[in-house]
Amino acid sequence: MAQQDVYNQDLLSKVTALCKRRGFIFPSCEIYGGMANTYDYGPYGVMLKENIRNKWLQRFIRSRADIHQIESSIILNPKVWDASGHVANFADVMVEDVVNNKRYRADHIIEDFFEAKGEEVKVDGLPAEELDKMIKDNGILSPDGNEFGPAKKMNLLFKTEIGIVEGEGSEVYLRGEIAQGIFLNFKNVMDSLSPKLPFGIGQTGKAFRNEITKGQFTFRTLEFDLMEFEYFFDPEENDWNELFDYWKEQMHEFAVGDIGLSEERVRWRTHDEDELSHYSDRTEDLEFQFPWGFKESFGLAYRTDFDLKNHEENSGQTLVYTYPQGKKVTPHVIEPSFGLSRMVTTVLCDAYREDEVDGSERVYLDLDAGIAPVKMAILPLVKKGEVMEVAQKIYDELKDKFSCELLESGSIGKRYRKMDEIGTPYCVTVDFDGLEDGTVTVRDRNTAEQKRVKIQELAGLV
Repeated sequence: MAQQDVYNQDLLSKVTALCKRRGFIFPSCEIYGGMANTYDYGPYGVMLKENIRNKWLQRFIRSRADIHQIESSIILNPKVWDASGHVANFADVMVEDVVNNKRYRADHIIEDFFEAKGEEVKVDGLPAEELDKMIKDNGILSPDGNEFGPAKKMNLLFKTEIGIVEGEGSEVYLRGEIAQGIFLNFKNVMDSLSPKLPFGIGQTGKAFRNEITKGQFTFRTLEFDLMEFEYFFDPEENDWNELFDYWKEQMHEFAVGDIGLSEERVRWRTHDEDELSHYSDRTEDLEFQFPWGFKESFGLAYRTDFDLKNHEENSGQTLVYTYPQGKKVTPHVIEPSFGLSRMVTTVLCDAYREDEVDGSERVYLDLDAGIAPVKMAILPLVKKGEVMEVAQKIYDELKDKFSCELLESGSIGKRYRKMDEIGTPYCVTVDFDGLEDGTVTVRDRNTAEQKRVKIQELAGLV
């Protein structure tokens, strides 16, 4: 079996094609010509995404007594976004091709320019004037070879209206992050659960950003799923640096241990002072090495007491923690944030493999068994008779234990290839020999090796 090196610029197009072919991810509104930077998740894509979400919930919510899950609204009172600083600060710097009026993010244009020269620069967070000067000083042109107009800031919040009469409603925003819903429910959680500091509040859900994207599949889209929590603590009782390092370690263990990302393809990068968000005193990104370079997958930020103090000032409500002895404190916050939609592209790029089996080229996804959409496929050698009855019985016994699939049609070879491409760790072939001794043939996805196993031992393989 000869393994081929596929980690190159062609990888994303191969992953994208596999996702459509095998029902992971489809271009949205495709029958109408599609819509840029939007995607729909097919059956296997939903299963993969939900398996990642469940891994996150298990590590950071379900297995802990100090973090509580909520689900807040997507549309919030617009005053929230004024208080949080998003109306004033939540923006990207755009540049426009003066000939065809195509828009691009200025930081992406500059970083790509230097990357092509073999240099790595990070300019995210620099003001528009500095980015504009860098473009002009280096003679950077658009992808179509034209000059750019002046760099300008563009707010990323999606606007909409609530009200039953068009034009008479109130202007509101679709949430650009899910953190604010957590801060808004800080007092509710305290009053109802009476948690002791330090404690966390977390949620998963959709966020929306009206940004110019590079079209790198689900890495950056107009709507996307996030998973994050705010960990509240008393800065007089807890060293924020120690908490920061603790959550940094937990995030790394989630990426490598729970999701199965390759250790050599992840790294931490600290934000420069100019790059920090308006609410952060320290931010680090857990980056993954995509075929187009190291890019953020997770983010860890020390948000101080910025959010609670701003919401307290703007709402007129008291948002402090009161100790039993009467001491009052505005908690500080450490925020671990995870892009779930982006994570789908991450694990698919990391897991994509090509090799040669018995002189034939093969594609498979080396997904960690914990997140693979299907854990085991049951393949009857024939679609009728006692063989089919045994296959059906095996499927019925296993389907409530873990996700499995009964695949009847096609040659055994074609069925193997399908299951390889969706990342199924084990294929179980039910044949005539097994009717005599109660065994089946189990094929390993990665090695394509086969062995006979007792039917009652199948559940223990997963």
